[in-house]
Formats: sequence, structure tokens, C-alpha cells
Amino acid sequence: EDDYDLAGFSVGIVDKKRILNNENVKPGDVLIALPSTGVHSNGFSLVRKVFDIENKPLDRFADELGGKTLGETLLTPTRLYVKAVLAVLNEVNVKSISHITGGGFYENIPRALNDNVKAVIKKEDVKVLPIFNLIQKEGNIPERDMYNTFNMGVGMMMVVSPEDADKTIEILKANDVDAYVVGKIEAGNKEVELW
Repeated sequence: EDDYDLAGFSVGIVDKKRILNNENVKPGDVLIALPSTGVHSNGFSLVRKVFDIENKPLDRFADELGGKTLGETLLTPTRLYVKAVLAVLNEVNVKSISHITGGGFYENIPRALNDNVKAVIKKEDVKVLPIFNLIQKEGNIPERDMYNTFNMGVGMMMVVSPEDADKTIEILKANDVDAYVVGKIEAGNKEVELW
């Protein structure tokens, strides 16, 4: 009686001639990471279980989370990338885009790939946010499961030619998105290789 759920969604359209075609992704292309602001809307059932949200206070873990409490960190609004991505699309030939939502790296990045390539990412190049390290530690969650459930600090990825990488990052940074190169495309079969 005293609780309510609030949910929302949006529907988008795109001109057929502007639809990105992952068949254009080829070995040598680079992956540009657009950082997330936190958990976004990924894996909250697991987060609630790990931190026992129903029974334990939300004002803990401030030291591990850079001075913010668990509650403040989990309530950080989801970053929306619309303006920044549109700015890039107006100036760069973006080959493919992947939103890193439920399903993490392993389920979402392959959607941006064709059958002849794979994404290769060094884990040390991913700027993992402290909340994900805390979730993994508190929940004793294997690393692969973390990358398969959460965005790990990357809310979206773009695939561009190497010669377009610097320009892409420059445009994103001009739009307040601190993007960086996180990986590359190699010959493969529509998979993600994290090492």
C-alpha cells in the first residue's frame, strides 16, 4: 500500500539510410568506451541480494565508494548518451554501436559485430567503477559473471576505423563523455575476448 513502482521507456525511429550496418566492422577497427555513471539499470536484483538492501542500512561503504554511501551510489542517475552519440554520428562514419545493459559485455557487444570478427578487450583497459569491485567482493561473484551481468563502468561502445578514433573521442569529450579506446576488432566469430 505504501510502495509504488515507476517505469518508463522510449521508442525511437531512424531513417533507413542512417541505420548502422555491422557488416562494415572489420579487423583493425577500434572499440571506443563511453563510461557509465554506475550500475545504471543492470542487475539490480543481484545488487539487492548482495547488499541485503531490505535488511541492512544504505549509508555504508563510503570509504570503498570514494566518500559516497551505498545508497547514493546506487541511486546515481543513468547516463544518457543521445546528444553525444548524435554529435559523433554527424561527423564520423561510426560502424556500429552497442549499449552495455543487461547481459553485460558478453551478450551486448556481439550485437555490434558481424560473423567474421570478434572484439578483443584487455580487462586492465576497462575503467571499472568502485561499485562493481564492491559488488564482486561482497557477493563473491566470479569475474566472468560480473562482465556478463554488469556494464563494469562502460555504458556504451562504438566501433570506428582507427583513423576516426581520435576524432570520435574528441567529439565525445566535447559533449562531456570521457570516452577512451578500450579494445580492437580482430578476425573471429562474433564473440568477445576479455583477457
